Amino acid sequence: MAEMRPPIESGAPDPMQYMHPVMVKNYGKWAFHDHPKPGVLRHRAENGDEIWTVKAGTQRQMDVYTIRLLCDIADKFADGHVRFTARSNIEYMVSDPAKVEPLIKALNDNGFPIGGTANSVSMISHTQGFLHCDIPGTDASGVVKALMDELYDEFINCEMPNRVKMSTSCCEINCGGQADIAIIMQHTKPPKINHDLVANVCERPSVVARCPVAAIRPALVNGKPSLEVDEKKCICCGACYPPCPPMQINDPEHSKLAIWVGGKNSNARSRPTFHKLVVSGLPNNAPRWPEVAVVVKNILSVYKADAQPWERMADWIDRIGWPRFFEKTGLPFTKYHIDDWRGSRATLNASAHIRF
Repeated sequence: MAEMRPPIESGAPDPMQYMHPVMVKNYGKWAFHDHPKPGVLRHRAENGDEIWTVKAGTQRQMDVYTIRLLCDIADKFADGHVRFTARSNIEYMVSDPAKVEPLIKALNDNGFPIGGTANSVSMISHTQGFLHCDIPGTDASGVVKALMDELYDEFINCEMPNRVKMSTSCCEINCGGQADIAIIMQHTKPPKINHDLVANVCERPSVVARCPVAAIRPALVNGKPSLEVDEKKCICCGACYPPCPPMQINDPEHSKLAIWVGGKNSNARSRPTFHKLVVSGLPNNAPRWPEVAVVVKNILSVYKADAQPWERMADWIDRIGWPRFFEKTGLPFTKYHIDDWRGSRATLNASAHIRF
């Protein structure tokens, strides 16, 4: 008998082994779903089976004690099946509707809010921050925690015109992705180079290759091999810092936060859109980032009051126009908001229905 090939330790794992039995039984056979209350979804299968999903918000970067607490709640109040969403919420699945309210009470009693469904402000997706990444200019998870504390009521209630997806990125590489409102770190000055350390720490060809705009080249400084930056080409992205820490890009004064709005990934009602800059130069003011919170809450307040039912942020802005957006929000319009880039096709082929 031939020896079995060992499993490949890459790619997405088989999800069926972790699913609730009712979900496995009715996979692909769901008749409809509804939304009984914020944070709760009900799916009914063709045969009448039901599965109830309760969504709770978490702080994302969790210690083992918190994870064990969440698992204990699943064992005691749910059916022992949970999953984490892309935005770091935890979802509990139960087949008995009588378990829903005790589960919600247990989560609330332990400090986990229920919400983030339908037309609410979802938990903010974010990049790794200082814990896992070598390039950040701010701690995205800290910004998320501070901002979600301010938006708690919008998470647990469904009072927005449509769903609001938000993201936070630690640098301009923007692992956070497109969002209705995105908070993105921006370095505004080229890196400061400690030439005495470059030769001992950095593999210079790798650093040169890492730059996306070919702004870095080898140099000889004070008789030592080093690197230099063509500041006219440099876009201050910070990609050179991880392979070469002596090229410090983070700056307490010149590393700023910016707010972008109007992005979305879905193809529902309107095609996907890129978000656009509306505020820049906000201070990287840890640990609560109050200046960022003021701007985000202002934009959400105006959107909530002015948008029509089921308009996403981008749809609302398209309807009223950018001049009215800046007028209604009271945000200043500067030369940095003018989009004069013409290096793409007119539509950017942003839709799933490709246009040439």
